[in-house]
Amino acid sequence: MKILLPPSETKRPGGDGAPLDVHALALPGLHSARQAVIDALVDLAADEDAARKVLKLSPKQSGDVAHNRMLRSAATMPAVDRYTGVLYDALDAQTLSAASRRWLGSHAWIHSAPFGPIGALDGIPSYRLAAGTSLPGVPALRRHWADATSEAIAGEDPAFVLDLRSEAYVALGPVPASVTSAYVRVVTEHGRALNHFNKKSKGLLVRALSEDRPRVRSVRTLRTWADSRGLVLRVAAEPGILEFVVAE
Repeated sequence: MKILLPPSETKRPGGDGAPLDVHALALPGLHSARQAVIDALVDLAADEDAARKVLKLSPKQSGDVAHNRMLRSAATMPAVDRYTGVLYDALDAQTLSAASRRWLGSHAWIHSAPFGPIGALDGIPSYRLAAGTSLPGVPALRRHWADATSEAIAGEDPAFVLDLRSEAYVALGPVPASVTSAYVRVVTEHGRALNHFNKKSKGLLVRALSEDRPRVRSVRTLRTWADSRGLVLRVAAEPGILEFVVAE
Protein backbone atom coordinates (compact mmCIF):
# COMPACT_ATOMS: atom_id res chain seq x y z
CA MET A 1 0.00 0.00 0.00
CA LYS A 2 0.95 3.59 -0.63
CA ILE A 3 -0.70 6.51 1.19
CA LEU A 4 -0.92 9.85 -0.62
CA LEU A 5 -0.95 12.81 1.75
CA PRO A 6 -1.42 16.52 1.07
CA PRO A 7 1.29 18.98 2.12
CA SER A 8 0.70 21.89 4.47
CA GLU A 9 1.18 25.60 3.94
CA THR A 10 2.76 25.85 7.39
CA LYS A 11 6.20 24.35 7.92
CA ARG A 12 8.67 23.82 10.72
CA PRO A 13 11.75 26.04 10.26
CA GLY A 14 15.37 24.98 10.25
CA GLY A 15 16.70 21.47 9.87
CA ASP A 16 20.03 19.72 10.19
CA GLY A 17 19.98 17.59 7.06
CA ALA A 18 22.22 18.02 4.03
CA PRO A 19 20.93 20.31 1.25
CA LEU A 20 18.24 19.03 -1.09
CA ASP A 21 19.29 16.03 -3.16
CA VAL A 22 16.73 15.85 -5.95
CA HIS A 23 18.14 12.53 -7.13
CA ALA A 24 17.38 10.95 -3.73
CA LEU A 25 13.66 11.77 -3.70
CA ALA A 26 11.03 9.07 -4.16
CA LEU A 27 9.53 8.59 -7.63
CA PRO A 28 12.76 9.34 -9.54
CA GLY A 29 10.83 9.54 -12.82
CA LEU A 30 9.79 13.03 -11.73
CA HIS A 31 13.38 14.31 -11.68
CA SER A 32 13.18 16.61 -14.71
CA ALA A 33 9.77 17.99 -13.68
CA ARG A 34 11.18 18.75 -10.22
CA GLN A 35 14.25 20.49 -11.60
CA ALA A 36 12.07 22.75 -13.76
CA VAL A 37 9.92 23.93 -10.84
CA ILE A 38 12.90 24.36 -8.51
CA ASP A 39 14.73 26.42 -11.13
CA ALA A 40 11.63 28.58 -11.67
CA LEU A 41 11.17 29.17 -7.93
CA VAL A 42 14.81 30.06 -7.36
CA ASP A 43 14.87 32.40 -10.36
CA LEU A 44 11.65 34.10 -9.25
CA ALA A 45 12.99 34.60 -5.73
CA ALA A 46 15.84 36.73 -7.11
CA ASP A 47 13.26 39.54 -7.49
CA GLU A 48 11.56 39.84 -4.11
CA ASP A 49 8.77 42.14 -5.27
CA ALA A 50 7.91 39.92 -8.23
CA ALA A 51 8.04 36.82 -6.04
CA ARG A 52 5.69 38.29 -3.45
CA LYS A 53 3.25 39.23 -6.21
CA VAL A 54 3.27 35.78 -7.84
CA LEU A 55 3.10 33.93 -4.52
CA LYS A 56 0.52 36.38 -3.11
CA LEU A 57 2.61 37.23 -0.05
CA SER A 58 2.56 40.30 2.17
CA PRO A 59 5.75 42.26 2.95
CA LYS A 60 5.79 40.50 6.34
CA GLN A 61 6.11 37.16 4.51
CA SER A 62 9.33 38.04 2.72
CA GLY A 63 11.04 35.27 4.63
CA ASP A 64 9.21 32.78 2.43
CA VAL A 65 10.83 34.35 -0.62
CA ALA A 66 14.22 33.88 1.04
CA HIS A 67 13.40 30.21 1.63
CA ASN A 68 12.69 29.76 -2.08
CA ARG A 69 15.92 31.56 -2.97
CA MET A 70 17.83 29.02 -0.88
CA LEU A 71 16.01 25.86 -2.04
CA ARG A 72 19.19 24.21 -3.26
CA SER A 73 21.44 25.18 -0.33
CA ALA A 74 19.26 25.28 2.80
CA ALA A 75 19.27 22.57 5.45
CA THR A 76 16.62 19.87 5.14
CA MET A 77 14.53 17.70 7.43
CA PRO A 78 12.22 14.74 6.72
CA ALA A 79 9.13 15.93 4.90
CA VAL A 80 6.76 14.46 7.48
CA ASP A 81 8.53 16.54 10.15
CA ARG A 82 8.79 19.66 8.00
CA TYR A 83 5.05 20.05 7.54
CA THR A 84 2.93 21.30 10.44
CA GLY A 85 -0.77 22.14 10.76
CA VAL A 86 -3.82 20.13 11.76
CA LEU A 87 -3.14 16.90 9.84
CA TYR A 88 0.54 16.71 10.75
CA ASP A 89 -0.07 17.69 14.37
CA ALA A 90 -2.52 14.76 14.62
CA LEU A 91 -0.09 12.40 12.91
CA ASP A 92 2.69 13.62 15.26
CA ALA A 93 5.31 11.63 13.39
CA GLN A 94 8.16 12.72 15.64
CA THR A 95 6.70 10.65 18.51
CA LEU A 96 6.27 7.46 16.47
CA SER A 97 8.56 4.53 17.18
CA ALA A 98 11.53 3.98 14.89
CA ALA A 99 9.76 1.01 13.29
CA SER A 100 6.62 3.06 12.66
CA ARG A 101 8.65 5.88 11.12
CA ARG A 102 10.38 3.40 8.82
CA TRP A 103 7.00 2.01 7.80
CA LEU A 104 5.74 5.53 7.13
CA GLY A 105 8.81 6.26 5.04
CA SER A 106 8.17 3.17 2.93
CA HIS A 107 4.41 3.56 2.59
CA ALA A 108 3.58 7.29 2.47
CA TRP A 109 4.08 9.93 -0.20
CA ILE A 110 3.47 13.60 0.54
CA HIS A 111 2.38 15.50 -2.55
CA SER A 112 4.22 18.83 -2.64
CA ALA A 113 3.83 21.54 -5.25
CA PRO A 114 7.55 22.03 -6.05
CA PHE A 115 8.71 18.41 -5.81
CA GLY A 116 5.61 16.36 -6.64
CA PRO A 117 4.98 13.33 -4.40
CA ILE A 118 7.96 12.64 -2.13
CA GLY A 119 8.65 9.99 0.49
CA ALA A 120 7.57 10.87 4.02
CA LEU A 121 11.19 10.68 5.19
CA ASP A 122 12.72 12.41 2.15
CA GLY A 123 14.70 15.46 3.24
CA ILE A 124 13.31 18.79 2.00
CA PRO A 125 13.99 22.45 2.77
CA SER A 126 11.35 24.97 3.74
CA TYR A 127 9.62 26.59 0.76
CA ARG A 128 6.52 28.50 -0.30
CA LEU A 129 4.45 27.32 -3.27
CA ALA A 130 0.76 26.46 -3.48
CA ALA A 131 -0.92 24.10 -5.93
CA GLY A 132 -2.74 26.93 -7.71
CA THR A 133 0.27 29.20 -8.27
CA SER A 134 1.36 30.00 -11.83
CA LEU A 135 5.14 30.24 -12.00
CA PRO A 136 6.94 32.17 -14.74
CA GLY A 137 8.77 29.85 -17.10
CA VAL A 138 6.77 26.67 -16.51
CA PRO A 139 3.24 25.62 -17.51
CA ALA A 140 0.44 25.87 -14.96
CA LEU A 141 1.30 23.39 -12.22
CA ARG A 142 -1.69 21.20 -13.05
CA ARG A 143 -0.45 20.75 -16.62
CA HIS A 144 3.17 20.50 -15.52
CA TRP A 145 2.61 17.76 -12.96
CA ALA A 146 -0.55 15.78 -13.76
CA ASP A 147 0.55 13.38 -16.50
CA ALA A 148 4.11 13.02 -15.21
CA THR A 149 2.91 12.22 -11.70
CA SER A 150 0.29 9.71 -12.85
CA GLU A 151 2.91 7.96 -14.96
CA ALA A 152 5.38 7.91 -12.07
CA ILE A 153 2.78 6.36 -9.75
CA ALA A 154 1.93 3.75 -12.40
CA GLY A 155 5.64 2.98 -12.74
CA GLU A 156 5.86 2.17 -9.02
CA ASP A 157 3.04 -0.37 -9.51
CA PRO A 158 1.64 -0.18 -5.96
CA ALA A 159 -0.89 -2.85 -5.06
CA PHE A 160 -3.20 -0.24 -3.54
CA VAL A 161 -3.19 3.55 -3.03
CA LEU A 162 -5.06 5.26 -0.21
CA ASP A 163 -5.59 8.85 -1.37
CA LEU A 164 -5.94 11.38 1.45
CA ARG A 165 -5.12 14.47 -0.61
CA SER A 166 -7.22 17.57 -1.14
CA GLU A 167 -8.83 17.96 -4.55
CA ALA A 168 -6.27 20.62 -5.52
CA TYR A 169 -3.45 18.10 -5.15
CA VAL A 170 -5.37 15.26 -6.76
CA ALA A 171 -5.50 17.51 -9.83
CA LEU A 172 -1.67 17.70 -9.78
CA GLY A 173 -1.43 13.93 -10.21
CA PRO A 174 -4.48 11.67 -10.35
CA VAL A 175 -3.91 8.06 -9.37
CA PRO A 176 -3.97 6.24 -12.74
CA ALA A 177 -6.85 3.92 -13.53
CA SER A 178 -4.41 1.01 -13.77
CA VAL A 179 -3.76 1.26 -9.99
CA THR A 180 -6.33 0.14 -7.45
CA SER A 181 -7.07 3.09 -5.19
CA ALA A 182 -9.60 4.69 -2.85
CA TYR A 183 -10.14 8.37 -2.13
CA VAL A 184 -11.07 9.11 1.49
CA ARG A 185 -13.84 11.49 2.48
CA VAL A 186 -14.42 12.29 6.19
CA VAL A 187 -18.12 12.25 7.07
CA THR A 188 -20.59 11.91 9.96
CA GLU A 189 -22.60 8.75 10.44
CA HIS A 190 -25.35 10.36 8.34
CA GLY A 191 -22.97 11.15 5.49
CA ARG A 192 -22.43 14.87 6.05
CA ALA A 193 -18.93 15.99 5.06
CA LEU A 194 -16.87 17.33 7.96
CA ASN A 195 -14.49 20.08 6.92
CA HIS A 196 -13.46 20.93 10.48
CA PHE A 197 -12.41 17.38 11.40
CA ASN A 198 -11.21 16.40 7.94
CA LYS A 199 -7.48 17.00 8.35
CA LYS A 200 -7.29 15.89 11.98
CA SER A 201 -9.11 12.64 11.21
CA LYS A 202 -6.80 11.85 8.30
CA GLY A 203 -3.76 12.51 10.47
CA LEU A 204 -5.05 10.18 13.17
CA LEU A 205 -5.83 7.51 10.55
CA VAL A 206 -2.26 7.61 9.21
CA ARG A 207 -0.84 7.50 12.72
CA ALA A 208 -2.91 4.39 13.49
CA LEU A 209 -1.72 2.74 10.28
CA SER A 210 1.89 3.60 11.11
CA GLU A 211 1.56 2.15 14.60
CA ASP A 212 -0.03 -1.12 13.45
CA ARG A 213 1.85 -1.45 10.14
CA PRO A 214 -0.77 -3.72 8.54
CA ARG A 215 -0.31 -5.44 5.19
CA VAL A 216 -2.94 -3.75 3.03
CA ARG A 217 -3.44 -4.65 -0.61
CA SER A 218 -7.10 -3.77 -1.17
CA VAL A 219 -10.11 -1.92 0.20
CA ARG A 220 -11.21 -5.18 1.81
CA THR A 221 -8.01 -5.69 3.78
CA LEU A 222 -7.93 -1.99 4.73
CA ARG A 223 -11.48 -2.21 6.09
CA THR A 224 -10.66 -5.41 7.97
CA TRP A 225 -7.78 -3.60 9.68
CA ALA A 226 -10.00 -0.56 10.41
CA ASP A 227 -12.60 -2.81 12.04
CA SER A 228 -9.92 -4.23 14.32
CA ARG A 229 -9.12 -0.67 15.39
CA GLY A 230 -12.74 0.33 15.92
CA LEU A 231 -12.56 2.68 12.93
CA VAL A 232 -15.37 2.94 10.40
CA LEU A 233 -14.37 2.99 6.74
CA ARG A 234 -17.39 2.39 4.53
CA VAL A 235 -17.69 2.14 0.78
CA ALA A 236 -19.52 5.15 -0.65
CA ALA A 237 -22.09 5.07 -3.43
CA GLU A 238 -19.60 6.73 -5.80
CA PRO A 239 -16.96 4.39 -7.23
CA GLY A 240 -13.53 4.66 -5.68
CA ILE A 241 -14.63 6.57 -2.57
CA LEU A 242 -14.24 5.46 1.04
CA GLU A 243 -16.05 7.32 3.79
CA PHE A 244 -14.19 7.66 7.07
CA VAL A 245 -17.02 8.01 9.59
CA VAL A 246 -16.24 10.10 12.68
CA ALA A 247 -18.28 11.71 15.43
CA GLU A 248 -18.93 15.44 15.27
